Amino acid sequence: MRSIELIIHLFQRFCWLDEGLQARVHDKGWPDISRAQSMVMINIVSGVTRPSEIARRMGVSRQAIHSTIAQMVEKGVVTLEDDAEDARHKRLLLTPFGERMRGDAQAAMTELIAQIAGKVGQERFDLLLETLAADWGRPT
Repeated sequence: MRSIELIIHLFQRFCWLDEGLQARVHDKGWPDISRAQSMVMINIVSGVTRPSEIARRMGVSRQAIHSTIAQMVEKGVVTLEDDAEDARHKRLLLTPFGERMRGDAQAAMTELIAQIAGKVGQERFDLLLETLAADWGRPT
């Protein structure tokens, strides 16, 4: 059944990528972070800093995202500050510790991307990325 194959393969490859990232970051001596914490960091680096928007993008409740953020604040990875553009909101920033961790994580992602491209070929990798980045529209 193709529908089951799609969801299984997408999830397996996501887990492969995240596990590879986590292992490499761990090997550099950084504290372990959960998959949810990793996704919060990816959002922050992508410019999404409001917890409510991160929760929406991740498909989790605001309560869940605030729990994840509290754990990250405790580890010294992020800080939660008032949003200068809208006092009703907070925004997340990586701490200097978090920035250094992000640098090692980015280097790890570069290695993982090279590994994928080496396995499937650069042309297939580029096509995969293009396909995943395409606007699929809203699910109906």
